[in-house]
Amino acid sequence: MRSGPAGCAAPERYFQMGAAMERLESYLHFIREAERLKNVLRTAWSSEGRQESTAEHSWRLALCAMTAAWEYPELDRLKLVEMALLHDMGELYEGDISAALLPDPEEKYRIEEEAVNRVFSLLPEPQKSHFLGVWKEYNEESTPEAKLIKALDKAETIIQHNQGKNPPDFDYEFNLEYGKKYFQEDEKLLRLREKIDEDTENRMKE
Repeated sequence: MRSGPAGCAAPERYFQMGAAMERLESYLHFIREAERLKNVLRTAWSSEGRQESTAEHSWRLALCAMTAAWEYPELDRLKLVEMALLHDMGELYEGDISAALLPDPEEKYRIEEEAVNRVFSLLPEPQKSHFLGVWKEYNEESTPEAKLIKALDKAETIIQHNQGKNPPDFDYEFNLEYGKKYFQEDEKLLRLREKIDEDTENRMKE
């Protein structure tokens, strides 16, 4: 090993260690900032009646992705999980807007894009560009992975609604059409949707 004066490590080693520490600080800053997602509440309730957070939804969507990936060996499993975990990071600062409120898609995208640019800027390159690219890929539905996560996102939401201890006036009927277009081009997803809709209809009868 090369060394500097008095047996000290070479200057380039100090530089490498310093750069590594800077990256570590960036990672910690990002992870601390992402904690906000645990406080963002959705229009969904747990089976015990506690309102669900966006972080909880993202976790179970990632679990859905890991499970479904075995049915789609041609897809990139890591990307599926990354996409599931990052897909709602745009809600970090302004919160979740329920689909039932029919928000303007362009305005919603603008708000969420500002949020992800803000939070991902805490990361060094190439992580910053990679995370942003995964988020945009999901929103643009430009790959088979994005299309699958779009469908599973809707599926997980409805599954939670069907499992949840919801308010008395909860609108289950809305879910019968919610996100249906994402299931139409895949036979496996179509069968999944039929089963979920059956569960929704059963909840409506309660």
